[in-house]
Amino acid sequence: MSPHPSLAARVRQAVHPGRDLPGCACETVVLADRPDATVVRHGSLVGKAHAPGTDPEALAARLRVAARLPGVLLPPVGTAPEGQPRPHTLWPYGTPVDPGDPAAAPWEAAGTLLARLHRTPVPSGLPPMRGPAKAADAVRRLRRTVGPGHPATAPVLAAWSTLAPWARAEAPMPASALCHGDLHLGQLVRHPAPDGPWHLIDVDDLGTGVPAWDLARPAAWYACGLLPPDEWARFLGAYRSAGGPAVPADGDPWPALEVPARALTVQTAARSVAKAAAGDRPLDEVEQALVDACARMGRLPGAPAPNPPT
Repeated sequence: MSPHPSLAARVRQAVHPGRDLPGCACETVVLADRPDATVVRHGSLVGKAHAPGTDPEALAARLRVAARLPGVLLPPVGTAPEGQPRPHTLWPYGTPVDPGDPAAAPWEAAGTLLARLHRTPVPSGLPPMRGPAKAADAVRRLRRTVGPGHPATAPVLAAWSTLAPWARAEAPMPASALCHGDLHLGQLVRHPAPDGPWHLIDVDDLGTGVPAWDLARPAAWYACGLLPPDEWARFLGAYRSAGGPAVPADGDPWPALEVPARALTVQTAARSVAKAAAGDRPLDEVEQALVDACARMGRLPGAPAPNPPT
């Protein structure tokens, strides 16, 4: 059952403390309602119900980091999550990236914010970032729900088998920087709305680990031919200009990016195949490109991904 009625009530109360809520004229909008996240906006605030089973102590540690980095991460409204079994958190509303205007995508802001995040000293008590664990979850779902009979399953699993154990969440990560854990353009908003500076959002995967993971999704899309070279160059150039430690300051970044980029390719392909199978439909062009990249990775273990970024 969706938690959004109780979540909406909490957000309304936070926006209008002590007021007669039935008389409120603000619109309540459900921005997302998925098994892993429900997000509701009312006026100037947004409420989020996190995934069932979320560790409230780990979430509280992540919220404290966001509160201490207001120029990088969107600061929460309070750092004590409420509600069980799906903890609730409150956030100021920010204007998201417009998916209908790809030319205006804030690649420079994304690169700069990531560099600033990665250069921040790691706070004590913060759990590992959840990127590799989410990749492993996607592969487990593929195995469980699709199985070996689907023609795309074998290349995805073969590519998965070539990855380093840490990238499959089977060993500790070999670095300990402060990482976002799930970077994509949907994780940026302008605050204050509508045209304030860009901030990173969504702390569910925030933690310590390999900073190159946060660059891996754009790198993987570029390597698969799904992200234009100029957009990749804008993102990577901004990250380097801001002193980001995940890649060398100049020269070939691919040795640092290869393993996490492969892992993100497999994760995205696994999710895509599972989604297509659940809908009883063929893979679309983008999904097939990801599976094709996995096939090349599985045939050439240890070799760079196609079209390695420069």
